[in-house]
Amino acid sequence: MSDSLDALVEAYALKDETRTGWQLRGIEAPESVAAHTWGVALLVVRFCPPEVDRERALTLAIAHDVAEAETGDIATRAEAGAQSVDAEEKERREREAMAGPLAALGEEIHEVWAEYEARDTPEARFVKDMDILDTCLQALVYERQQRYDPDADNPHFEEFDDLDEFFATGEPRLSTDRGRELFESIHERYETAKRNR
Repeated sequence: MSDSLDALVEAYALKDETRTGWQLRGIEAPESVAAHTWGVALLVVRFCPPEVDRERALTLAIAHDVAEAETGDIATRAEAGAQSVDAEEKERREREAMAGPLAALGEEIHEVWAEYEARDTPEARFVKDMDILDTCLQALVYERQQRYDPDADNPHFEEFDDLDEFFATGEPRLSTDRGRELFESIHERYETAKRNR
């Protein structure tokens, strides 16, 4: 019991772990990883199709970034050479975190985290799409709220204007029809928000 509580204390670091991509873009007061997790869970509740087990998808959504309590948030980048950690190294670090202090969270959390990472089930693929769409929706929120300076010289975003990179990294990774349909709607609203800035 005490090991489990200690692991939960470790996992609670996600409440304060700021999402790196927003920091790099200079977003004022960016969201935490835990806030992102809530957004993914809300999208799962709202858009879960009948062929996907909603309860399982929600469990995956809640656990999908738990390893980042140990590894920190590593942003997915579209620009050539901008990725600070390659995908294999990121995966290795996260597996190590789940086998280390976070292992005491229990076998179920480890299993759903591994299922999400493998993307072998309809639930995992759907949740991954909601993960991507949460980032796109958050970009729309930040654009509408004008929480960054689009004219600032930002060496982290030389190839992309505004928050465009978040859409550029997301779209090719979508794997469900529902995800692609929602992406188009969000992207359209984002482009309108940019024009109205």
